Amino acid sequence: MLTLRASGDRGFADHGWLKSFHSFSFAGYHDPAHMGWGNLRVINEDRIAPGTGFGTHGHRDMEIISYVLSGNLAHKDSMGNVKGIPPGDVQRMSAGKGVMHSEFNHAEGAQTHFLQIWIEPNVSGIEPSYEQKTVPASAKRGQLQLVASPQGEGLAVRISADAALYAGLFDGAESATLALNPARKAYVHLIQGQLRVNGVALQGGDAALIQGESLLNLDQGHNAEVLLFELSA
Repeated sequence: MLTLRASGDRGFADHGWLKSFHSFSFAGYHDPAHMGWGNLRVINEDRIAPGTGFGTHGHRDMEIISYVLSGNLAHKDSMGNVKGIPPGDVQRMSAGKGVMHSEFNHAEGAQTHFLQIWIEPNVSGIEPSYEQKTVPASAKRGQLQLVASPQGEGLAVRISADAALYAGLFDGAESATLALNPARKAYVHLIQGQLRVNGVALQGGDAALIQGESLLNLDQGHNAEVLLFELSA
């Protein structure tokens, strides 16, 4: 079964310096029907104005992934990491037993556009940790590239969660299929462009909630950038 969640049905918050779309309940947006999907808890599409950002704040027992689309996200945390996250990089922070961090846009005259993703871990109270890898566009072109997994193999960052995250770029005749475990859940988030998911047309910002399916098919893309989550039930 595939359920379409349209972009316009997401929650939205405009804080002036930050404009954010919420796929699931978050902060002031509460929707009992959309509290998460499997162990996927948060997908926020954030746009941070130049010279602004999130001040130092804390997290605990959550796998947090940042996927930057444009601009550059400046990250600083209590583990001593001071990093810039450009488009093409995937950043993972395991909050574990507790971590403090901040995120800012230091670019002059340009907003930073990124996805903030939270996945519930399968272990609690671990030491917090950080990882960042570059995933070139060529690795995502016309295919689903693994970018986060429990093993952290290849280009993937390692997450302490029963989940896997893939990213892909599709245009024209490019297509991909992936076998799914029908006992688990999957979630497709179309970042931008147009794409057909198991025969259902998605536009940028749309998502497909999938359960009880054994195969995922992506085709008829037009400047499409997509994320696929393979999740616990």
